[in-house]
Amino acid sequence: MFALVVKFTLIDQDAANAFDQVVADLVAQITEHEPGTLVYATHTVDGEPLSRIFYEVYADRAAFEAHEQQPHTRAFLDGRSKFVDSARVEFLGDAPAKGLPA
Repeated sequence: MFALVVKFTLIDQDAANAFDQVVADLVAQITEHEPGTLVYATHTVDGEPLSRIFYEVYADRAAFEAHEQQPHTRAFLDGRSKFVDSARVEFLGDAPAKGLPA
């Protein structure tokens, strides 16, 4: 298993609204085309209207690399700077969990 968390801080509310639509389309494409992406959860943050958290779990590092090369992912990564003020990525190690593969 390979997992990460990303925190995005968006430029302003208009950017946040546009980002949310792009992300909704992205998640639909990931759901349809990426069997190795086990979890791709996107969240708003209570009390931080310009923050978004992504929690991503992949079957393995190869599935993550495949995700990164998908046309829909490339389009998101290449276009996100229009919306994003900053981003922080945390790669996660394995630990006990409920609902994830061992």
